[in-house]
Amino acid sequence: MNSSCTDRIGAQLTSGKAQVESRRSFLKLSAAAMATPLIARSIPAIAEGGNSGQSSPPTTPWAIELPTEITPIEPTTLDPAPTEAANTAAGEVPRAPHQRFNELGIAETYEMTAMERPDWVFNPAYPPQPVWGFQGNGIVSTPGPVCVGHYGRPMVVRFRNALPQDHQGFGSPEISVHLHNAHTASESDGFPADFFSPNKAGPTLGGPGQFKDHHYGNICAGFDEFQNGIGDLREALGTLFYHDHTMDFTGPNVYKGLMGFYLLFDEIDSGNERDPNPAALRLPSFPYDYPLAFSDKRFDQDGILTWNQVDPDGVLGDKITVNGIIEPFLRVAARKYRFRLLNGGPSRFYQFHLVDASNAEQTFTYIANDGNLLPAPLRNHTQVNLGVAERGDIVVDFSAYPLGTELFLVNRQEQTTTRRPDGVTSPGTRVLKFVVDRQPPEQDLSQVPDTLRELRPLDPAEIAAAPVRRWEFERRNGMWAVNGQFFDPTRTSARVRQGTAEVWELVNDHGGWVHPVHIHFEEGRIISKVVEDVEVPVPPHEQGRKDVYVLGENTILRVFLRFRDFVGKHPIHCHNMIHEDHAMMARWDIELDPSGPSPGTSPAAGPSSSGTPDTGGTP
Repeated sequence: MNSSCTDRIGAQLTSGKAQVESRRSFLKLSAAAMATPLIARSIPAIAEGGNSGQSSPPTTPWAIELPTEITPIEPTTLDPAPTEAANTAAGEVPRAPHQRFNELGIAETYEMTAMERPDWVFNPAYPPQPVWGFQGNGIVSTPGPVCVGHYGRPMVVRFRNALPQDHQGFGSPEISVHLHNAHTASESDGFPADFFSPNKAGPTLGGPGQFKDHHYGNICAGFDEFQNGIGDLREALGTLFYHDHTMDFTGPNVYKGLMGFYLLFDEIDSGNERDPNPAALRLPSFPYDYPLAFSDKRFDQDGILTWNQVDPDGVLGDKITVNGIIEPFLRVAARKYRFRLLNGGPSRFYQFHLVDASNAEQTFTYIANDGNLLPAPLRNHTQVNLGVAERGDIVVDFSAYPLGTELFLVNRQEQTTTRRPDGVTSPGTRVLKFVVDRQPPEQDLSQVPDTLRELRPLDPAEIAAAPVRRWEFERRNGMWAVNGQFFDPTRTSARVRQGTAEVWELVNDHGGWVHPVHIHFEEGRIISKVVEDVEVPVPPHEQGRKDVYVLGENTILRVFLRFRDFVGKHPIHCHNMIHEDHAMMARWDIELDPSGPSPGTSPAAGPSSSGTPDTGGTP
């Protein structure tokens, strides 16, 4: 998208309901009428379902090596120091005050800057080209730098926006960074309409600025309930990721590179395989703990990344990047590794298998889903299914293979449109090669015990007494909608009381599309799954705590959720970023229980209206 078009759209979003409706009208214009200003490179007409008729040019496999270990971002001293209220005099956006800022404090501070990098190489067959990423440790990369945190050690991450405001091409140079799915207050959650740049601000933010401080308490949900200074350790997460969430431009901005990993550790999942603490699991740890992000992309005849902002079916990528590279390879030692697999989107589903050179399946141990350790490992597993934004942690033991062995991670999930995956094919597409090339320098003391993280028992009486809300995900007037309405950040579609629990029904009563539904703020538990009016078992890997719920065709999922410790505004949305950008999102607010203690300063939620009435028993 060129800068003049971005300016025009930014002006439409500066205030109130009328501007949001104008934006919706803009997105509904035909691709034929708007293709020139909105598509970075010329691409063929988009077939139904968002699949371009032109394939990306061939690439050279296994030509780029991934680093043998990750390098976490280093903490830094922030100048000026973080403050509870926004430091607008120093260039911070006029955000709401941080909740529980003084109570939780700050143990560490970090800084990341969203910037353009002009010379990214996806594959040697393609030319160097500009991408967007986050700068950390002195370099700009996509994914951005890995941030490592620990429960009980709150941090502030200062996100600066140095994207080129006059850029040419797709995307929009504002940011609103979401830490998916941290237990974080609204003002630090990256609400889509809280986007900012030095000269623009979203309709729920007070104005533009150079940076925005996010206060990550690194506490578990249940902080108030347990009164132990940390929350319910059964609620701890491990594999999180941060990404841009700018309203209507999440897809192109993340597609262009604005994402990265955020790893959290506690006394159980301690990140130290030699931990003497008897409570520690001693899972494979650094440098054998390795995050892998997968993203689908499509390139034009010159090998340049393409995007279509207008078509509500977008463009399905036909090349899969692994940590920003097409068909890379990774040298591994002959020992156990923990791989944190992330579907970084924007729209492709995956079914990953590990195979040898003759395509014979290999087994591994599945230990976590959506960042949550499972109650017990799933051993001798052969596949991991990931909808957009889902994560799956696996442990692979390379000690079983002779040095020189080559193994491949393959995707067997076929998909021809952005609306849904198709069938499964074999042998599949190889996306990453492992080469077992050395013995470890020391004995492998890591393990995968039979018990991982305990789940809080579900109370049938509590579930039966919980209010029920219904969220329908549907196609309407050529766009994507929730409860029959397109996203309006100034409209609150549901109000829940802080400290309560509810059952949310996620409904897709249509065939032809699948939605990976993401609910911000807290993990939930799937308590039932109905397909074609028949209740079916919940798969083992989905029986733990989750934050993305793959809502299949003609399916109803019932999810049990709690709302604790903070108040403010959050979204529920389809995490197929193309569907999300074309309005499949709704705002819901947590409001203070007037009979209970205040959790701290309440954030400004922005203007609101009654919107869609609450469905089910509203508290």
